[in-house]
Order: sequence, then structure tokens, then C-alpha cells
Amino acid sequence: MSVTVKLGAIIEEQSLEVIYGPENYAEVPITIAEINRPSLQLAGFFDYFDPRRIQILGQVEYTYLENLTPAERTKRLSCLFETKLPAVIVTRDLPIYPELLACAKNTETTLLRTKEGTSRFMSDIMLSLSVALAPMTSVHGVLVEVFGEGILLLGESGVGKSETAIELVKRGHRLVADDAVEIKKVSRKTLVGSSPEIIRHFIELRGIGVVDVKRIFGIGSVKDTENINLVINLEPWQSGKAYDRLGLDGETTDIMGIQVPSLTIPVKPGRNLAIIIEVASMNNRQRKMGYNAAEELNRRLMESMGEE
Repeated sequence: MSVTVKLGAIIEEQSLEVIYGPENYAEVPITIAEINRPSLQLAGFFDYFDPRRIQILGQVEYTYLENLTPAERTKRLSCLFETKLPAVIVTRDLPIYPELLACAKNTETTLLRTKEGTSRFMSDIMLSLSVALAPMTSVHGVLVEVFGEGILLLGESGVGKSETAIELVKRGHRLVADDAVEIKKVSRKTLVGSSPEIIRHFIELRGIGVVDVKRIFGIGSVKDTENINLVINLEPWQSGKAYDRLGLDGETTDIMGIQVPSLTIPVKPGRNLAIIIEVASMNNRQRKMGYNAAEELNRRLMESMGEE
């Protein structure tokens, strides 16, 4: 799914000063998270230059431009601005060269300014864009936070995902998303799940209808986003099927190229799924901290057999 972020959202989030903005500048789409300091481009080197990137002018670029004549400054800046940039941001609250403003107006390029230092600002905006423009997919399921772990519940309709989520909320845990879970790959190891805005904090319970979890259980019962640490597949109990009883297999589920630890939990009357998921969450945290109960039991069994 292709993701973009509007320039206006970046301006608001980063508290940027608008030096010049053409008509509808706030609607300009930003499509990539990478940004660029055009030092080489100001020197005339445009090989491998991507004009889709936001350009940052800091102290280094300003010092270089300061040593040029006004005519040469105009020439160098014109070559840069004529590539149709989405925006140019001046850092450190540096003064705006008249030639810089003229090039921005001539090419209808948004010119912005921030008081932040160049390195710090670049770090902030790159982190923000990496999250906002992360590859995204959507799955049918429920996402809850249990003991600090993001648990993605999957399974066919009617298996009990939403009912289990409500029971977990009653036990002090938090709902992130019900029915539709939007998942972003914010790094090569991290998945973040959230709910579509229109159904955020709502949950559907068959026989009751739609429930506003935040209003009924309080603000502490919901969360807007959460990392996905464990996938639990809920399925009706199948008599005769061999379910994992030790946990040595180490199953995973592939989500956008990331292998997420997963479990398959059979559902039948009498099983308290909320308690089972709580235990699964704590067990998953233990594994991440280096302790695996199944491997410890297997080690003890092997030692016992060796002694015999």
C-alpha cells in the first residue's frame, strides 16, 4: 500500500516557519523518508540526485553560498530549485538570502525555516518520516497490549477474538484495534499496529453491537499504537489434531518480511482464553530476556536420561 504524508502535516509537527509557500503548498505530497543536504548539488554535481527529497540548508551550505557573488549564488541555487523540489528547509534560524527567496518564488518551491540545529533537526524529521511513510498492510484481527507485549489475535470470524479482547480489557490490559489492524513496517525488525481512525476504540460484540471501549472502561483501557511482538492464531478445537504441548518448535508468522513469534491456540468451551493469552505474553517476554521454559525442561530431561 502506497503511503504519503502532506507537507502541511510536517510543517505543523516540526513547528516550521513558512518563508514562502505557493498556492496549496500544504497539500504537497511527500513520498519518501530520505532527506538531503545539497552541498554537492550547489557545487554542480547532480549525479544520483533525487529531487523528491526534502532539502536541508545548514551552516555548511550557507557558508559556501556566502563566499559566492550574488550572481553566482543565483546560478547555483537556480540549478537546484529547477529540479522541482517538494520543499527547502533552512536550519539554525539562518537569514534568508534574497537570491534564495527569489529562486523559491520563481520555481514555486516551498521555503521553510527552523530554529533547530541541523543535525538534531535532521534526526527528528527523518524519524518522523520513517514512521509516517513506512510500508503498510491491513489484516483482519484484534490487537491488544498485554503486560507490555503487543498481541495480534487472528482467526476466522466468530472464533472469539473480540470477546477475548474485552475480557483482557476488564483484566487491566489495553485495546489497540478491533476487526481491522493497520500494520506499518517502521524498521527491518519492527512492526507497529494501529486502528483505522474511523473505528478507533470501538469493538463489536455479537449480540450486543458496537461498544466504545474508551468511554465504558476509561482512557487507560485503550492505546493508539503498539509494536507487534506475538501473533496468536485462534482456531476451533479439532479433535485428533496434534497441538504443540511443549513449545519447542518456535513457530513464526511472516508479516511484511518480518518473522513474528506465533502460537496456535485451540478454542473450545471451558478454556479461559484471556488467562491463556496473559501467560503467553509473559512467557514471550521471558523468551526475549533469554529464558525458555521448554528448552529448560528439555535440558533437565536430557540430563536425567544421561544420569540413568
